[in-house]
Amino acid sequence: MAESHIESPGDNAPTSGRFTIRSLIGPPDESVKSPYGPPENYDTFNPNNLTQGSTFYMRTFGYNTVDAVPNYDHYANTEFPGKIKKVRPTLEDLHSILKHGSSCSLQPPEYESTEETPEGETDNAGEKPIEEPVRFGWVKGVMIRCMLNIWGVILYLRLPWITAQAGIALTWLIIFMSVTVTSITGLSISAISTNGKVKSGGTYFLISRSLGPELGGSIGMIFAFANAVAVAMHTVGFAETVRDLMADLESSIVDPINDIRIIGVITVTVLLGISLAGMEWEAKAQVLFFIVIMVSFVNYLVGTVIPASDDKKAKGFFSYRADIFAENFVPNWRGEGGTFFGMFSIFFPSATGILAGANISGDLKDPTVAIPKGTLMSIFWTTVSYLIISATIASCVVRDASGNLNDTITDTGSCVGLACGYGWNFTDCAMKQNCKYGLANYYQAMSMVSGFAPLVTAGIFGATLSSALACLVSAPKVFQCLCKDNLYPLIGFFGKGYGKNNEPVRGYLLTFLIAVAFILIGELNTIAPIISNFFLCSYALINFSCFHASISNSPGWRPSFKYYSKWASLFGAVVSVVIMFLLAWESALIAIGIVIFLLGYVLYKKPEANWGSSVQAGSYNMALSYCVGLNQVEEHIKNFRPQCLVLTGPPNFRPALVDFVGTFTKKQSLMICGNVIIGPRKQKLQELNSSGHVRWLNKRKIKAFYTGLIADDLRSGVQMLIQAAGLGQLKPNILFMGYKKNWQTSHPKNIESYVAILHDAFDFTFGLCVLRMKEGLNMSRVMQAHINPVFQEPAEPKLKDGGENGATCMPQETLDPEAVTVEQQASTIFQIKQEKKTIDIYWLFDDGGLTLLIPYLLSRKKRWEKVKIRVFVGGQINRMDEERKAMISLLSKFRIGFHEVHVLPDINQKPQPEHVKRFETLIAPYMLNDGFKDELVVNEMRRDCPWKISDEEVKRNRAKSLRQIRLNEVLLDYSRDAALIVITMPVARKGKCPSSLYMAWLETLSQDLRPPVLLIRGNQNNVLTMYCQ
Repeated sequence: MAESHIESPGDNAPTSGRFTIRSLIGPPDESVKSPYGPPENYDTFNPNNLTQGSTFYMRTFGYNTVDAVPNYDHYANTEFPGKIKKVRPTLEDLHSILKHGSSCSLQPPEYESTEETPEGETDNAGEKPIEEPVRFGWVKGVMIRCMLNIWGVILYLRLPWITAQAGIALTWLIIFMSVTVTSITGLSISAISTNGKVKSGGTYFLISRSLGPELGGSIGMIFAFANAVAVAMHTVGFAETVRDLMADLESSIVDPINDIRIIGVITVTVLLGISLAGMEWEAKAQVLFFIVIMVSFVNYLVGTVIPASDDKKAKGFFSYRADIFAENFVPNWRGEGGTFFGMFSIFFPSATGILAGANISGDLKDPTVAIPKGTLMSIFWTTVSYLIISATIASCVVRDASGNLNDTITDTGSCVGLACGYGWNFTDCAMKQNCKYGLANYYQAMSMVSGFAPLVTAGIFGATLSSALACLVSAPKVFQCLCKDNLYPLIGFFGKGYGKNNEPVRGYLLTFLIAVAFILIGELNTIAPIISNFFLCSYALINFSCFHASISNSPGWRPSFKYYSKWASLFGAVVSVVIMFLLAWESALIAIGIVIFLLGYVLYKKPEANWGSSVQAGSYNMALSYCVGLNQVEEHIKNFRPQCLVLTGPPNFRPALVDFVGTFTKKQSLMICGNVIIGPRKQKLQELNSSGHVRWLNKRKIKAFYTGLIADDLRSGVQMLIQAAGLGQLKPNILFMGYKKNWQTSHPKNIESYVAILHDAFDFTFGLCVLRMKEGLNMSRVMQAHINPVFQEPAEPKLKDGGENGATCMPQETLDPEAVTVEQQASTIFQIKQEKKTIDIYWLFDDGGLTLLIPYLLSRKKRWEKVKIRVFVGGQINRMDEERKAMISLLSKFRIGFHEVHVLPDINQKPQPEHVKRFETLIAPYMLNDGFKDELVVNEMRRDCPWKISDEEVKRNRAKSLRQIRLNEVLLDYSRDAALIVITMPVARKGKCPSSLYMAWLETLSQDLRPPVLLIRGNQNNVLTMYCQ
């Protein structure tokens, strides 16, 4: 970082919070003109100058540096039209040599440019300027919208009736219960919405980004549907009012129920037109509705204090009376639905509008401020209004009234009820329960009480239409975000947006059709309970989202809204679920069933969505806790699992090896794909990127981890993997390798390195497995040719290549890790269902039972379930029956279920001479031909070629060599058509058996066999037990 000179006051530079920046890249001589013009003064207190552009010659606090000061653009995911997004320099830009074309371009920053645009001209001359979308603040965008949606139809048409049924006391309890749920949900939604930048999608966006796509998608679908049904509910409420007005005028269209349907369909069509006109027109309509409702409230309250006329008295209104308040304070249940929870189910939808502001989060100026402030304020004011209206109207109006002006008292002896004291006799209709008026019978009681009835009617119109309009806007906005995430099939069509506000026109039309379908029901009391459970389900998940995000202790959970409690959120979630079942357990089960079905679909499809959900954080916490907990438990043989470190190199280079190990470790034990990248660290750093390999494994549905490291040679890299791979007790205990098929043509030092890795595995007490396939395992050349058609196979590296089928090093022509996921997945025999063949196990030497355990785990998998398992053991010809019974008895004690046991009496017979001759030819190139000289002389002769085989070593190991030749003959006789051959691998004594001789043994043992051959050697510790403790 080059420092520039900051001028002192003597240099005529400003001294109060300012400095002059001079470039040190150019010559210090002032006669040399700077390429950026004369020095300029910058105010360090101006926030616009505390930024950094994507430039090399950067002026930052008086320094020329690529380094950047903190800037909003560095953290934002969005770009503004016409503005170049500033980019933070990469670590490579700062740490390594700066290259052309890096993230920091070699251009002066925008504020240093001396070129000015000619007056009257712009860069986009002739182009139409981009129109800014409409954005709303917290009052207009959230508070008013939520208040309008909360008030709705229930306030005017059902709250007086609910009060008559439940009484003032229980009505207030219903209100407080509803408000408790909505207030806790409001606090939760406030916390979630302030934990990062909120985009469009409202409730669905908040839940899905908090709990993940699984729960978010299901609740988004339900919430959008509930809002669409709510459109119908509020529209039917409006239609009921219009029908009642028509009835007062003694007119109708067809009949009462069809009048509601006709008026409702016409109304929702008009609302659709307003919605399609755009958010700006919709917002203006909402403000107008708000004013009308406030005027109607004032009109109602004025009406309660105006002395009652005879007409109002006939309908049950007698102004404020203490005895009316006392009688209406207690419940008086009527009808089939006259229960506490029956009333609660009808009232609760009136409290569900708290999410109306959050649902248009994409149209708010600052959602993180507007949603908490507007939502909580709307809950407070609407709660106050509900309490006041329920208390005032129940203090003025009796429950039953006839509406007949002639029902004045003529005979006080037969009069029953409070109205008797005020000169009115409603006994007849009250006893017959056919009164048309009164608090318990007349839905338009608020209109009757008010000072000027048409104003309350206008308020009803405003409340119902504003709520219907808000729901009509909310449902498509939520559904549009859901469609864009492509979580469910066949809904992407509705995600397309139009206009500057990206309006979901197709979503509006779908919501319109759903609303019309429910409007045709025509009965408000039937529609209201339908959506109660859907909204409660949404509230339960919102509260659970807040609780789960808090309890997961994720560093990313940092809401700026602090006035919430995770335990209150949990309480809100539980209460919401309880209320669902108390309201209507059948519909609660249906709602939960739909959520589970939608959840199951997304879990099955596994969408590629990574939103940093709290579920991910919770999974991490759980995994971390269990991993730490495992350290407190000692290992036990019964819980032994083959945890495999598989030397795959790039996993896509050896798909058969990956598939085979992945088959028996899936949902069973640990699998780590290890990749040793050989070469200079600086050159190979790019190849350490694991994301492409992990995606390849996920696409192939392999449950495995991937780890790569850079090493100078293959052996040292494998040693590091053996020692460092894993975590706690989740550490590998088996090294799984591919057989080095090209060992005869490879440099002998590569053979020495390969065999040394086998010895290292035993030194670290690892079990060892080597898989050999006739066609080989390494597909790196095929992969290279697939990605790069002009790829040519390079000459084999002489010292650091790990081999054709056993290497974990990357070839010199490396494959881009990001390209491996786009390649076609190579198919292998281990991906298909195995036929009714056999797995032949040659358990020749006791290695602790690993030779038996891996085939047993393999046989439990669906692809291998039809394969028959045969166990072959060595024995003497005169004791075959006894040894067979003893082995069957041992296997039964292990509870493995292998019942077919064969004893091989001829295992120690002499092999065919031609096979012995072939073995001698195999080792001939590696013979030292020392003529049985002394050991010191032999060691001196092969000091530079330790893989050479002395004559003495051939003689000393002749019996073991002949055994491998004979075993190969046995394998060809018995297992030519097997699906898999598993055989105990011979062990070479370290320092006593040259690497070339040992490779000759492995080659001889497994050559000419068509089935895959798995050579296994445990670490001589038991992995099977016959005991229960």
